[in-house]
Formats: sequence, C-alpha cells, structure tokens
Amino acid sequence: MKAAAIILSGGKSSRMGTNKALLKLNEKTTVERMVDTLKVYFDDIILVTNETDAYQFLGVKMVPDHYQGMGPLAGFHAGLKASNYDVNFIVACDMPFVSGELAATLVEKIEHYDALIPVINGKKQTLCGVFQKKIVTKIEECIENGRLPIKHLLDHLNVLYLSEKDLQVYSNIDIERVFFNMNHPHEYEDAKKWVKAD
Repeated sequence: MKAAAIILSGGKSSRMGTNKALLKLNEKTTVERMVDTLKVYFDDIILVTNETDAYQFLGVKMVPDHYQGMGPLAGFHAGLKASNYDVNFIVACDMPFVSGELAATLVEKIEHYDALIPVINGKKQTLCGVFQKKIVTKIEECIENGRLPIKHLLDHLNVLYLSEKDLQVYSNIDIERVFFNMNHPHEYEDAKKWVKAD
C-alpha cells in the first residue's frame, strides 16, 4: 500500500505511571503488537519517539520531535516530515488492538480530503486517523502560534469524519476494541484479559 503508518510514542504516560508502549500483553509489548499488525498492510512504519534507545528492538525507522514538549501535534509534524508518502495513517502507541485492515480501508477513503478522522461514540479519534503529508506547513503554523490542540489544526483542514456506522460497512471487526486506548492501570488490566481470552 502506498502509505506509511506513523506510531506516536512521545507521551508522558503520567496516568499509567509507566511507558504505555512498552507494557507487555502476553509476550509482546504494546508497540510491538501494533508494529506487527500494521506492517502487514503498510510499506513503511515510522515511530516518533524521543527515546530511540528504548525501541531499537523494533527494527523500524525512528524520528524525534523537531518541536520538543509540544504534545501530539509535534509528533504529527515529525512523522509526516519523515514520511516518503503523501498519505499516512497516524496512531497513538496506546491502542494495542489497532486493526491493520481498518487502517488500510481508511487510507483508501481519504481521496481529496486533508484528513480522515473516525468518530466513535460521538468522540473524534484524533490520534487514530489518516493525514496528508502536505498539511505539515499548517501544523508548523499551529505550533508556532501556540495552537497545540489537534482540534485547532482540524478546524483549518478539509476533514472527512466517519462514524461507527460508516466503518461497520467495511469490516466485521469490533470497533469498540479497535479504538480502545490504555491510559490507566485498570485499562491495562482489561487489555490483558482480552488478550488471554483471544
């Protein structure tokens, strides 16, 4: 597929108390599960992290933030700048059940839009969407003007929003599970139970 998958692993994990990306689910770390899932569908995997030593074992391309301490938007910027593709799937590192099939479907649907964002239970999934590389200059403007929430960026883009109903058409996967993210210890415990049950 002519697209890259960009995994953002720059968060502070303050609510979890430890690096979420390196939490183990069975034998694999969360981020390793995600890389293995996405590399089936994407030619290029880019990990945005400021701690490259911790992730050497993944054997993927890694880039640090150009704008340090500026949150997820800086991760978007670094990942898109490093990508060789016009279209990119961007996802946070705390979504262990990300679906490669769904990601690939979203990439195909972006067409002329600047971004494609799933909306699950009324909530915009800004850290699991598809973005065109050409929006990098818009991201730089946002960061340099101190407008760091991703919402500000989306207000200035031509965005396609897809609800669960739109997404169910493409796949028989469990949408709730795919968009589950682990922020708190109890959510990590839930994820471990699900993996065992699978």
